[in-house]
Amino acid sequence: MTGILVGVASGDLRMHETLDSFEVAFEHEAALERRRRAQLRQRAVERSQARRIHTTHKRGNVSFGVLLVALAFTVIVVTVIMFETLAWLMA
Repeated sequence: MTGILVGVASGDLRMHETLDSFEVAFEHEAALERRRRAQLRQRAVERSQARRIHTTHKRGNVSFGVLLVALAFTVIVVTVIMFETLAWLMA
């Protein structure tokens, strides 16, 4: 009878150690998963910021180009009107 009890106690001990190792492994995997999700979130934030910066620069370059074209057009129109007025006054 004692041999049977020792066998049961030894089996319970091994099962308890196995469950403990499973729990430790599960906690370790959960921690790794949390760290991975945090890294993914951080990378998504960084990509979003990079896209916003790129879009802002692109929009700024286009706006600057439009400004230069408008300025050049204004200079041409004012010059033509000035010479037309000068020609009219001299006539």
